[in-house]
Amino acid sequence: MQTHAFFPPLTGIRLHPIKSLDTVSVHEARIGPGGGLEHDRAWALFSVDGRWVNGKRTAAMHLIRATYAPDLSSVTLAVPGDRRNILARTFPFPGGAEDAAEWFSVYFEQQILVRHAPEGFPDDTIANGPTIISTASLQTVTGWFPGLTLDAVRQRFRTTLEIDSAGDAAAAASANGHLPAFWEDQLYGEDERSVVRFRIGEVNFEGSNPCARCPVPSRDPQTAADLTGFQKRFSDLRRETLPPWAPAARFDHFYRLAVNTRVAPTEVGKPLRVGDPLQLV
Repeated sequence: MQTHAFFPPLTGIRLHPIKSLDTVSVHEARIGPGGGLEHDRAWALFSVDGRWVNGKRTAAMHLIRATYAPDLSSVTLAVPGDRRNILARTFPFPGGAEDAAEWFSVYFEQQILVRHAPEGFPDDTIANGPTIISTASLQTVTGWFPGLTLDAVRQRFRTTLEIDSAGDAAAAASANGHLPAFWEDQLYGEDERSVVRFRIGEVNFEGSNPCARCPVPSRDPQTAADLTGFQKRFSDLRRETLPPWAPAARFDHFYRLAVNTRVAPTEVGKPLRVGDPLQLV
């Protein structure tokens, strides 16, 4: 199957302004100074000894709700249902990191530092561009876990860019009118030294590798409740459904979903917009 012929459009852009907290959907974003999206993971929390305070290490992060102003100029932090009655507060973003640290310190009952980096705090410091996934992949994973919704799976895997069908041409790619599941697995090479180059709108990317996942997807993004057996079931089914265009050698394990990318400094400031087509170059 020649999936390369299709030019799927960008159908979702989701920023994570505070690392490990709620996402915000936008119609347009720009490439920031670090190669990721501007304002994505721009704040990160640390303990006084310099260790991360994030969803990977601290399930209590999932109980915090972050609501952003439409222009991302402020964030309101709240903990619904907390027995300590911690008051919701609104802080300037991204300039209010120091004041927000006081709020987080009360919540975690220890001193918390909030650092701001215009280049962001990416999970992968080498392939630190936006992560890409197809709607079809998310729908397939949703079907693996009865009771989960598509939006819940989006929240669990926290990918920044989502692509979907591309009109009549892409509709021919599968019976349900969408790109096939794991279409994005063609966006990286057969070994670590090879890359796949592609463009979304005006922005040039290099696909790097299938994204290794952490404990976060196994947890309910609202309650932190762990879904027993999530990682094993996901890995087993990912192995069974690995598409023929996915280089199997890139999977030392199968707890991987979405594609990590690199973006050259020449692309900084360029916009990405919902509707922009993805094209291999």
